Amino acid sequence: MPIVTVHLLEGRHPAGQVSTLLAGLTQRYAAVLESPVERVRAFAQLHPPQLWSTGGEPGVEAPYFTALVLAGRPVAQRHRLLADFTDLIVDVLGVPRSSVRGRIVPVDPDDWGIGGVPAGAARRQEIDARAAADS
Repeated sequence: MPIVTVHLLEGRHPAGQVSTLLAGLTQRYAAVLESPVERVRAFAQLHPPQLWSTGGEPGVEAPYFTALVLAGRPVAQRHRLLADFTDLIVDVLGVPRSSVRGRIVPVDPDDWGIGGVPAGAARRQEIDARAAADS
């Protein structure tokens, strides 16, 4: 379920730099949540400068990210995601730390689908299958 979207100004960063950022966010997300990396999704949403305003000023760069996590994740993990994602954005894009904003969005497992199955049920099936394989 781990999904992160980072909102950036279109044309401010080369595609390779944005790809590097997405790869870093993916790896960091998996590490912090102790989740298999193949479950992580990372997206860049690019906005035309004329459709972006920071403090009332059009086209002023101020990256913003949202990260979805299943409800019940420990506060320490959520705070680490906020810090680590901000670090990556600052390091990879070279933007001022004070300009970065982020939000962790907890999602109830019954409101999140994995292959069409609510996450709570899907994870229970996965845990049961692992337990059966270990016996």
